[in-house]
Amino acid sequence: MYQRRLATFGSECRCRANELVLAVDVWVADRLPVPHPKARMHTETLGAVIARLAQAHVYAYHLLMTIDPADPAVHAAWYQLAELVDGYTDLTADIARRARRLPALGAVRCPAPDSPAKMPC
Repeated sequence: MYQRRLATFGSECRCRANELVLAVDVWVADRLPVPHPKARMHTETLGAVIARLAQAHVYAYHLLMTIDPADPAVHAAWYQLAELVDGYTDLTADIARRARRLPALGAVRCPAPDSPAKMPC
């Protein structure tokens, strides 16, 4: 999905991505251990974190395949991806230890049908 979005310069509707994020969040919410009462709140849902990882991976790979691999932008993209992977690993370890809570599930919506920002889904 992120590869298609990159190929179309971001014109693809983000509704499907939001639906997938919500599906991951619902799946995770049903399987998470109950957090400790003093567990710290994370700022994003796990679905949102996974979506950012996927998007960063597609972008880093795209740069690697389209520009000189020695270009600093390639290194920066892969470095950012590595940081996101580290953050994901830490987050999932904290969740498993019941030391981190995730935000409550909220409705993920596309723009209203009459909104000028509405794109066909």
